[in-house]
Amino acid sequence: MQMNTPPRSTIRLTRRGRLVLIATGAVVAGTAVAVPLLSLDSPKKEAKPATLVIPEGWRASQVYEAVDKALALPAGTTRNALPKAGLKLPSDAGGNPEGYLFPATYPLDKKATPQTLLSYMVDTADKKFNGAPIAAGAQRNALNVYQTVTVASLVQAEAATDADMGKVARVVFNRLKRGLPLQLDSTINYALNRFTPRTTESDTRLASPYNSYQRMGLPPTPIDNPGEEAMRAAISPTPGDWLYFVTVKPGDTRFTASYAEHQRNVAEFNRNQQPSKSPVSRSAAPG
Repeated sequence: MQMNTPPRSTIRLTRRGRLVLIATGAVVAGTAVAVPLLSLDSPKKEAKPATLVIPEGWRASQVYEAVDKALALPAGTTRNALPKAGLKLPSDAGGNPEGYLFPATYPLDKKATPQTLLSYMVDTADKKFNGAPIAAGAQRNALNVYQTVTVASLVQAEAATDADMGKVARVVFNRLKRGLPLQLDSTINYALNRFTPRTTESDTRLASPYNSYQRMGLPPTPIDNPGEEAMRAAISPTPGDWLYFVTVKPGDTRFTASYAEHQRNVAEFNRNQQPSKSPVSRSAAPG
């Protein structure tokens, strides 16, 4: 029994206090790294290619939908193309590209297909993640690169701002080191294929390997496709003893090592919610 872990009925889940953008268009304005897409045509004059922007933190399912729309393909085409895409994924991924569809701006040419787009995303991730800094950082934290990408995906999902990413990563590592469950509602949302800042007590009883309330350690795969800032946080977390965090209101995320202080922060979070809403099991990277 872990005496420093409060009873489940009093635990509040952690969640960033910002809305999650669910982009439904194939081309989205945003900051991203430009990645050249290999054209199968010989060089010739043609119209300027359209671009497909994959924002940081998108799930694989969102990427598949965006590719379908960008290429004017029937829904489900890109997902169904995975088995024949020949993606160069780490063995730990088991063929699942989640975490390795690197966020960037991808030019589209007339020969672009789901396979070529997915391959370039994965190849780009491979170049970004398998360099010496990431490998060395993963080793310092006693993780492999795939596990580090998983940590980065949690950071990407949970941090309200780039400035908070290092602290969120530290909470994850502190809880893993102490043998505490992560208790992140972002993993439950992933299992339920939803986007919401509100997690109920019944949600925390979900039978899923992604239920980080009931399962120890990291989730079995990344839960989104993290960007470079989240990866940097995952290999070099901010020093600190924090075990809990909660975004009380936009721009005000509070980190603490004290459960009592955390509960006061959660109470303030609940007071800031719409009065018409019923109380929820609120997170704070975990308790």
